[in-house]
Amino acid sequence: MNLPRRRRRCLTGMSALALLITTAACSSSDDEASVVVPSPAAKAAGLCRDLHGQLPEKVDGLGRTDPGPKSELTAGWGDPAIILRCGVERPPEMIDPSYAEQNSVNVNGVAWLLQKRDDGSYTFTTGARLAYVEVTLPEERTGGGLSPLTDFAAPIKKTIPKGIA
Repeated sequence: MNLPRRRRRCLTGMSALALLITTAACSSSDDEASVVVPSPAAKAAGLCRDLHGQLPEKVDGLGRTDPGPKSELTAGWGDPAIILRCGVERPPEMIDPSYAEQNSVNVNGVAWLLQKRDDGSYTFTTGARLAYVEVTLPEERTGGGLSPLTDFAAPIKKTIPKGIA
């Protein structure tokens, strides 16, 4: 595979499965961030398109920098980017009541499941909504606590009704 040296370093050691489920690929100021675009059912995709139209231009003070490939199911802010993906699969951990209870947080009326990744990033996935929304905070953005999630609460509450997907 003929990849730039920086991209090779990012991919070294990743298994094929890990590569497929990676939510935010390596990025730098001269590389556009890229993500795996979800493939939700039609109803969830419609809700995600509605959400996309309501997303803020700034999150935690960071300007919008949408990742590639362009999609109404993904959005990003900053570099390294805070990445939002709508229409993701329900995390298996969400169905384990003890895990979910210990690793969930409610931010301005939106429930989130928290998962810390090996690379130091955090992934938050909404619960009890008709489409699952995932937000990944890179390690460099985790110092501000949950403040980025406050910027997503109003658009999610407005466009993605409560329920079980």
